[in-house]
Amino acid sequence: MLPEIVSMNAWQSALEEQINREKAFTRARDQLNAQRRRLPMVKIDKAYKFAGPAGEVSLSDLFAGRRQLIVYHFMFAPEWKAGCDGCSWVVDAMTHPAHLNARDTSLVLISRAPLEKLQNYQKRMGWQYPNWYSSQYSDFNQDMGATRSDPDTPDKMQEVHGISVFLRDGENIYRTYFNGGRGIEYLGSFWTYLDLTPYGRQELWEDSPEGWPQSEAYIWNRRHDEYES
Repeated sequence: MLPEIVSMNAWQSALEEQINREKAFTRARDQLNAQRRRLPMVKIDKAYKFAGPAGEVSLSDLFAGRRQLIVYHFMFAPEWKAGCDGCSWVVDAMTHPAHLNARDTSLVLISRAPLEKLQNYQKRMGWQYPNWYSSQYSDFNQDMGATRSDPDTPDKMQEVHGISVFLRDGENIYRTYFNGGRGIEYLGSFWTYLDLTPYGRQELWEDSPEGWPQSEAYIWNRRHDEYES
């Protein structure tokens, strides 16, 4: 069943009301962003090491001379054969880093899988950006909350996707922000695009008109080379 079909004038009036609500939401997000910029920070004192395309590097090296660093914690455990499909969605939406770099910001991926696995998967996905590093022999993931004990089997580790933000001030590095779950959705712009469409994400949790196509959340998405033609 379709929503109400109306005249152009009635549609324009309803659209303007919706845009006003969205602008209010934008202003509220601006306020949240302002509060985030004022969060306290924690100093990183541990000397983390990562395996990367050019060899072993430090956390400071990941800044590539810039003051800000965004780390996407990509779920890829050492024993996995492929990276997380949801994380792959997020990276599919990442583009050339020049625009971030122009604002003194670097962006990298970090996972616990061995570097060779990361590079093979990156080649399979056709990703040129961003740079991907392995924290296999480091406590970085655990310390950042990206790898945790599984509550059901405490002796087993559980991967968690998320994003960490760091600031470099001279020789000092500070962690300024972390979020995971749906807190990083707007990094994967495909969700944002779908939110603009009449059908939305087509998942059961959404408040959609009766009869709209919907399925359980996250059961339909695939790695981009795994969809049926």
